Amino acid sequence: MQEIGRGSVSKMSARLDESGVQYHFRLGDSEVAVNPLIGKTVRLEYLGAIHCVNCGRKTKTSFSQGYCYPCMTKLAQCDVCIMAPEKCHYESGTCRDPAWGEQFCMTDHVVYLANSSGVKVGITRATQLPTRWLDQGASQALPIMRVATRQQSGLVEDLFRSQVADRTNWRALLKGDAEAVDLVAIREQLFDSCAAGIHMLQERFGLQAIQPLLDVEPLEIRYPVHAYPTKIVSFNLDKNPVAEGTLLGVKGQYLIFDTGVINIRKYTAYQLAVHQ
Repeated sequence: MQEIGRGSVSKMSARLDESGVQYHFRLGDSEVAVNPLIGKTVRLEYLGAIHCVNCGRKTKTSFSQGYCYPCMTKLAQCDVCIMAPEKCHYESGTCRDPAWGEQFCMTDHVVYLANSSGVKVGITRATQLPTRWLDQGASQALPIMRVATRQQSGLVEDLFRSQVADRTNWRALLKGDAEAVDLVAIREQLFDSCAAGIHMLQERFGLQAIQPLLDVEPLEIRYPVHAYPTKIVSFNLDKNPVAEGTLLGVKGQYLIFDTGVINIRKYTAYQLAVHQ
């Protein structure tokens, strides 16, 4: 087999065009197109080194998707409020990096509905659409609210997840496309059932900060998958440094081989070589 790329891996870049989602491996400063590899034998080889995506030091274990332990404990992007935005403590003056918080958290966010393994509610920065949906493997997606900060998006999400799930079943995701649903109708049901909670948040933060999105159409997304596995088996590069097989497709951040599946994002900062 021929090596076609090597370097510190990041999550695959994903771009949506008229034919579906186009993927690229990101290996250090280089990119390798993934879609042309579908149907061919591909081998991923872990080269035995992990380097922190922030400071570059070698680490035995990757924390928070690509960081060494010291960076994980001190960086704002690794704080608990990243996974639970409603716990944002910026206003208390205890943000790990206020400048980072102002750039990434004190900016417009979108609350959305997505259908990947079923309907879920999620949040992301407004600038991250549709990338966020592509990374999650959503086959349908609909923005339903725009809010002024990440904390507010977390509070809205917390309100909605009393009615709708906020997680993806990754095994179901990799067994086929979810059954299509009417996301507009689900949005209206959510707005009706959570009207009192939405009103309270608007009173707290202002009408301009918490805005329903009513004139947006759902997005339909197609992924480059030739066949889905009947049984889900995951590669683990920490136990076996080689993942190899015929590449059947890509969905979300998962490569689907005839021999197993692998979540590329999980191995952020790992030194990998890709062979064809």
